[in-house]
Amino acid sequence: MSRIAIVTGGMGGLGEAICMKLSEMGYQVVATYSPGNKKHGDWIAEMKQKGHDFRAVAVDVADYDSCQQAIAKITKDVGPVDVLVNNAGITRDTTFRKMEKDGWDAVMKTNLDSVFNMTKPVIDGMAERNWGRVINVSSVNGQKGAFGQTNYSAAKAGMHGFTKAAALEYARKGVTVNTISPGYIGTKMVMAIPKEVLDSKIIPQIPIGRLGKPEEVAGLVAYLCSEEAAFVTGANIAINGGQHMQ
Repeated sequence: MSRIAIVTGGMGGLGEAICMKLSEMGYQVVATYSPGNKKHGDWIAEMKQKGHDFRAVAVDVADYDSCQQAIAKITKDVGPVDVLVNNAGITRDTTFRKMEKDGWDAVMKTNLDSVFNMTKPVIDGMAERNWGRVINVSSVNGQKGAFGQTNYSAAKAGMHGFTKAAALEYARKGVTVNTISPGYIGTKMVMAIPKEVLDSKIIPQIPIGRLGKPEEVAGLVAYLCSEEAAFVTGANIAINGGQHMQ
């Protein structure tokens, strides 16, 4: 029986690449989407044409009860969750001087509270079955900070604090918990940045000299989901082209 994986924010960008990679590995993949997204059916159909039989479940990752209900539905309709990729996230960029409380709260709830909300209802089941993988998708800006992103940087750094503590608690139960911290990846969101800004401000900061590919990040997630990664837990793995080294 194939393992079951959930990818939050799975429709588009990194999430889509991760879903496709896990599907190729034989996982049953469930992608979550925001309740207001009316195009989830189109995405499922498009992916099916590419050979990926995904499930999709609406969930507000910032809302604890919504996450509880979504996991209950997935467990009932698909089965118990073996892999959780906490990928969903938003930005509300502005300088700290101009940042309003609602901009802080929205980012913290969607990017950090969501990790608790989604992990809480699945990780004990993983421990009972003596196998599980939780991968938290952070950011290079959670490691080094970024101008205009006090909210985003704080949330992404907080994800790794969660990772380390949870990894300690579940290490003897066959459950690994890890963080990945991508740099600038060539998703639609990043490619929407004006080319002159990419060429003059962003790419010169990357020693490899290019944006990362979503498939490269998906490959790292796939490794962390594998049997071979059973000895990797509590780690924060950078995938940023050398932009920030620790």
